[in-house]
Amino acid sequence: MRALFLFVVLANIAFFVWARYIAPAEATADPAPLGRQIDPDKLRILGPGEAPAALQKPVPAPPAATATAAAPPTPAAASAAAAPVACMEWGSFTLFDAPRAEKALEPLALGGRLGQRRTEEKAGWWVFIPSMGSRQGAQKKASELKALGVDDYFVVLDEEFRWALSLGVFRSEEAAQARLLALRAQGVRSAQIGPRETVVPKVWLQVKGVDAALEARLKEIARQVDGSELRSCS
Repeated sequence: MRALFLFVVLANIAFFVWARYIAPAEATADPAPLGRQIDPDKLRILGPGEAPAALQKPVPAPPAATATAAAPPTPAAASAAAAPVACMEWGSFTLFDAPRAEKALEPLALGGRLGQRRTEEKAGWWVFIPSMGSRQGAQKKASELKALGVDDYFVVLDEEFRWALSLGVFRSEEAAQARLLALRAQGVRSAQIGPRETVVPKVWLQVKGVDAALEARLKEIARQVDGSELRSCS
């Protein structure tokens, strides 16, 4: 037994010496790997979640807005939509009526934007009270009109209609009819309409720089004056 034990010990020592100093290096083993590295000073250890740029997938860009999406208006389009109307005029009024029409526009505080355009228009119709036969009769009828709140009239002095009372001259029969209906509502019963060819001075009130809101207010005021017209300046 002692001999067998010594043999095993010697065999182990012999194998160690052979493996350590005598056996050839394996073909696949690299005895000096650090000596053959390329630029070892440029190597770095990647942290968790890091990856080479070549392996990173590009993030896709968000899809373009669909053609059906409503594009916001351009500044030019918004400016064109908000551009004010150059001018509007309201009329036409007799020289007697024009100051009262101007007063109706006072709440709008138009200042220098309000002006006048004088014209001469050929009237084809008028609203009148037939001749009273005398100055006294005409004056009496005028007093009755004032009592009813009618101030827009004048006594006719020409030969054909002397001592009649004119309550307005108009270009159309429709405008004259509207005036007659307004007088009826005030209690005037003797007025009537008829044709009358005459040229009369008229006034158009002009308002510059009118936007949509101001135009709406002008239309509201114009509707309250029978026979008047609101239009773009000619």
